[in-house]
Amino acid sequence: MEEERIKLALIEHFSQYISDQRKLITENVLSQRTRHVTLVLEDIYQAQNASAAVRTCECLGVQDVHVIENENTYEVNKKVVMGSSKWMDVKRYRMKGVNNTASCYHALREAGYKILVTDPSPEGKPIYDVEIGEKIALVMGNELVGISEYALQHADAKVRIPMQGFTESFNISVSAAICLNTLLLKLRQSDVKWQLSDQELIDMRLKWFRKMVRRSDIIEKEFLRSFQ
Repeated sequence: MEEERIKLALIEHFSQYISDQRKLITENVLSQRTRHVTLVLEDIYQAQNASAAVRTCECLGVQDVHVIENENTYEVNKKVVMGSSKWMDVKRYRMKGVNNTASCYHALREAGYKILVTDPSPEGKPIYDVEIGEKIALVMGNELVGISEYALQHADAKVRIPMQGFTESFNISVSAAICLNTLLLKLRQSDVKWQLSDQELIDMRLKWFRKMVRRSDIIEKEFLRSFQ
């Protein structure tokens, strides 16, 4: 309870340094944020593709992106990401000598996610037909070789975007945009409780206010010295 009281006090203190318009925008964004759907990027080769996918998630209201780094290192392309990553939780799996895909899958299952891999094969379920009652983790693979064998074998299901042309697949960032927008549109029209919890809203609001206020670390230290 004491920790909660401190967080609320800090939010109120920081709010005086933020314009009413900025606070209104923040509340509107928070109201549309979700962790019911998350994106997983496995060994993305090109930094611009990973950054574009992160930016897509932020624009659509997806809070978390999980990045698996078995072979390729995740690098932010600042020109592509356009500052969007500062409002996101990018969770990286990059330990040496372990299967980081397995570590990510374990974390997702612990959090209650159903794991869906994107795959162009015809046995995959069309993304438009995916049920959204359960929490969904959507996995996208490397631009060159696609999803790893482990990721495929240990997923709950395959999903695909029906294609109408000769080309087999879209660019990763385009695929992410189509799949996430499809799922989120269906989600927001449903009775599923997809919004952040009250506790998550408090934590996110404080986290973002710290980013918005210049020298927030110094202001916070000074405030806490006198806070009782």
